[in-house]
Amino acid sequence: MAVQQSAGPDPYFPDNGDSRYRVHRYELTLDYRPGPNRLAGMARINAIAGRAALPEFQLNLADFKIGRIRVDGRQPHWTHRGGRLRIKPAKPLRAGAAFTVEIHWSGNPKPVNSPWGGIGWEELTDGALVASQPTGAPSWFPCNDRPADKASYLLSITCPSAYSVVAGGRLLTRTTKASTTTWVYEQAAPTSSYLVSLAIGKFQTVLLGDPGFGGVPMHGHIPAQLLPEFSRDFARQPAMMDLFQRLFGPYPFDEYAVVVADEEFDVPVEAQGLSLFGANHVDGARGSERLVAHELAHQWFGNSVSIADWRHIWLNEGLAKYAEWLWSERSGGRSAQQLAALAHRLLSGLPKDIRIAAPGKKAMFDDRLYERGGVTIHAIRCALGDERFFHMLRAWAGLHRGGSVTTAMFTAHVNRFADEPLDGLFDAWVHRTALPALPTLAVPARPAQPPTNAESA
Repeated sequence: MAVQQSAGPDPYFPDNGDSRYRVHRYELTLDYRPGPNRLAGMARINAIAGRAALPEFQLNLADFKIGRIRVDGRQPHWTHRGGRLRIKPAKPLRAGAAFTVEIHWSGNPKPVNSPWGGIGWEELTDGALVASQPTGAPSWFPCNDRPADKASYLLSITCPSAYSVVAGGRLLTRTTKASTTTWVYEQAAPTSSYLVSLAIGKFQTVLLGDPGFGGVPMHGHIPAQLLPEFSRDFARQPAMMDLFQRLFGPYPFDEYAVVVADEEFDVPVEAQGLSLFGANHVDGARGSERLVAHELAHQWFGNSVSIADWRHIWLNEGLAKYAEWLWSERSGGRSAQQLAALAHRLLSGLPKDIRIAAPGKKAMFDDRLYERGGVTIHAIRCALGDERFFHMLRAWAGLHRGGSVTTAMFTAHVNRFADEPLDGLFDAWVHRTALPALPTLAVPARPAQPPTNAESA
């Protein structure tokens, strides 16, 4: 599916990304030393110019030392200030021309500043972790940092052999020479730069369930001391995978991995084919199971089907929030109707000054956007009925697999499954601030799934 590019700069992050070209593939070769927190890298970026010639173009990269840059093998002019790497090729690039950029850099990676604190590369007590949403990718590699510019990735990471390296995608090779090991991962599916992630640490790796023939391999990478609690907390993830594939369509990537860091996180973070949890999300009592479902659902909604720019983040978070409620409903917990009622009651007591279709940069991660997004999806389900609603969701995930979408595209898609246009519903729930009345399902929720072997784990 062709990526739907937004027409210009992201309105929330105009200094990030360059809409005049798109990247087809990144090949990153990295060498990392945890002790001194030292990163050296080389990137080969295969890109295609847009409809106009490119006399110069921009990448995003944090404060590293630049070793050398080549564009199609030739040395360009370049400047690197304020996280923006401006490159002027020896000759302007023709409209529609394919070109290759090679960049060497080195330094001590650290989070980049954002309204939510430092994001991106984080040095841990013993290792490192990358969680880049929304603009942390330049903290460790040069990129066209806009969510709509999706590319494939080949990552080669060398580090001391005492450490494991986990990345989203398929592990192709692991080669040990002397005291270092090189890990090579391939992420073939189109991926936004903020969804490329790494975890470097001392992990114990376990297989989550038996994927069987044609199933999805799922692994957990956790500190050894947390294995007993992890085994219970994530025991039902294979059942979640089965349910979400029935409801949303086939899992969109080759594999799925979960990393638990030996640190505390405010919230888990999704990456493509990978989710990152803190040790505080592992308690042996399934206290964070809704978050396990939420991050898994992002693989369909947010990662495979991505947003064209950050104004549309409610599509990611509203659908993932509703997936939490669907898992609860289908696994013997509270129904989506009950959970929507709780969310509606919460929202009724909070300020009503957020339009989730364009929340503004400061409110991108506001809890109200998540809760109202979930209730909006529930309102759509109530309007369509279960059969057409789930048909709509599967079609949305399938039609836009590997692409980027907007609120207007989702509205048009939903309307194709309705007896009459639901523009009024979208106007009330998505484009206005006042809280509409609680939507109600016209038919009872489907019964819970029968217990699985994992139920008693």
